[in-house]
Amino acid sequence: MSLITTNYAKNEHQGYSALPTGNYEMIIKSAQEKATQNGAESLQIDLVVRNDLDAVPALAKTNAKYHNRHVFMDNWKRRATHQYDLDSFQYILEAVQIPEGTPINNIQDLVNALANKPAKVYVKNTKDNYQGEEREVNQVAPWNFNKSDYPQVQHTWKDQSNGENPFANNQADPFANNGDQIDISDNDLPF
Repeated sequence: MSLITTNYAKNEHQGYSALPTGNYEMIIKSAQEKATQNGAESLQIDLVVRNDLDAVPALAKTNAKYHNRHVFMDNWKRRATHQYDLDSFQYILEAVQIPEGTPINNIQDLVNALANKPAKVYVKNTKDNYQGEEREVNQVAPWNFNKSDYPQVQHTWKDQSNGENPFANNQADPFANNGDQIDISDNDLPF
């Protein structure tokens, strides 16, 4: 018996072109710190075009056409200070509706505050020249984040990586509604 039989009928070939300029309803999949080989550091935000709004007529040319596409936004640390421009994060935090006065104590708090939050994002399609080759890229500025017009998120992830709920695809959660108490004495613990 074979492991797999090739069948390409369900493959989605969307290409690698940049998204057209416009407003997209997106969800922040994740954020993480990254560094280049030269040591430049950034907080990279992975934005995904939401797939739960395909039926909204006003989004037929954006979300319905480009759902599940990723746009990465880098917030670079300033060379002079080796610190992030914290003011730019305020636009993003406001857009994802983090309550005014909420303390964000460190980068991990910021990452946690942004994860899986919706926002309406203006994505700009621009030309970039990298190593002598001109290509289309997407750019997102922090001030181009706004509150989502559709705050109730029903986006379904294509995979279960990056901390998404492993039980989201109707798999049974073995610990859900488990009201049973577990009694363990100190003698049963290995430490």
